[in-house]
Amino acid sequence: MKIEINGVSYSYTESGQGQTVLLFHGFTGSKETWVNLIKNLEQNFHVIAIDLLGHGETDSPDSEVRYQMEHAAKDIHDLLEKKEIDSVHLLGYSMGGRLALYFALTYPSKIQSLILESCTAGLVTKDERLARIKQDDYLSLMILNEGIEAFVNYWENIPLFSTQKNLTSDSKEMIKQGRLNQSPIGLSNSLKGMGTGVQPSLWDELNQLNKPTLLVCGEFDEKFCLIMGKMNEKLKNSEIIKIPRAGHAIHVEQSEIFATIVSEFFLKREQEEISHDN
Repeated sequence: MKIEINGVSYSYTESGQGQTVLLFHGFTGSKETWVNLIKNLEQNFHVIAIDLLGHGETDSPDSEVRYQMEHAAKDIHDLLEKKEIDSVHLLGYSMGGRLALYFALTYPSKIQSLILESCTAGLVTKDERLARIKQDDYLSLMILNEGIEAFVNYWENIPLFSTQKNLTSDSKEMIKQGRLNQSPIGLSNSLKGMGTGVQPSLWDELNQLNKPTLLVCGEFDEKFCLIMGKMNEKLKNSEIIKIPRAGHAIHVEQSEIFATIVSEFFLKREQEEISHDN
C-alpha cells in the first residue's frame, strides 16, 4: 500500500485488528524485514510495517536534509493523523530504533509503549560525532561511486553482522537481495541525513520518557548491550532483556524468541490499559 505524506510516497503493509503496532526497520532494511514477526503479532494487533525514507518502495528524495530525524518523525506523525490512529505500540530496530526513540520523545502522546532493538540514544562527544559523520560520508560516496553491489558486499562483512554468518543460506540470500534492491541515492542520503553522527544526542532527554519501554540486545552484541544498559539506567519506566545466542539483528537471528518477547510485552501493556480503564 502507498500513502502520500508531505510530498513523499510511503510504502507500507497493514494487517490484523486491535491496537496498532508500528514497526521501523534498520538501515538497508524494509517492511519485509518484519514478515515473520507480523505473522505472530497480527493475531492480536493491527500491525503496520513501513518502508522508511529512502528504503524499500518508499520514495528517495534528492535532498539529504529531507532525511533528518525531525522531518522523518514528522512524516510518521502525519501518517498516523491521516490514518486517524491516535497512538501506537512502537518497535524500532537499529536506525529504526533511533528514529523510534526520537519519535517517542517528540510525540509522546502518540506512544502507548516502546520496544528498542539494538540501538543507541546517539553519540555524546563532538569528536565521536565528527568521526562518525566522516565514516558515513565515506560510505555514502562508496554507494554512489562504486555501486550498490560493492557496498552490500562490504556492509554484510562488517563485524556488527558477523553472527549472521550462522544463518541459513536462504535467510542470508533473502537479506542480501533486500539490500541489493535498495535505492543508491536513498541509502546515501539516509546515511547523511539520519546517520548516528548527525542525529541529535537524546541522552539528556531519556528521563523525560515515561512510557513503558523494553530494550532488547543480543548477548554477542556487547557494544550495544553496554549502550542499552546505560539507556536503561536513565529511562524512568524501562527494562532490558539480553537475548542468548544473538548478535545485532535479534529479529533475524532468534526470530521465534524475539516474536514471543515482543508479543508478550505489547499484550501486557494492553492488559494493563484495560485494567486501568476499569
